[in-house]
Amino acid sequence: MTLASGGMIFIGLFLLGGVYSAIRQGIKMLAVLAGVGAALAITAGVMWWQ
Repeated sequence: MTLASGGMIFIGLFLLGGVYSAIRQGIKMLAVLAGVGAALAITAGVMWWQ
């Protein structure tokens, strides 16, 4: 695992926490945007993993 892949996976998990928080507050658009960002970040981290 490289530093970049670990960082991207960490950012993805951080954004997943944002999704949970936005859903609890009832902000659906923020939850969708954070979810898309989390999916992209985790995918990038997995693809960089060597």
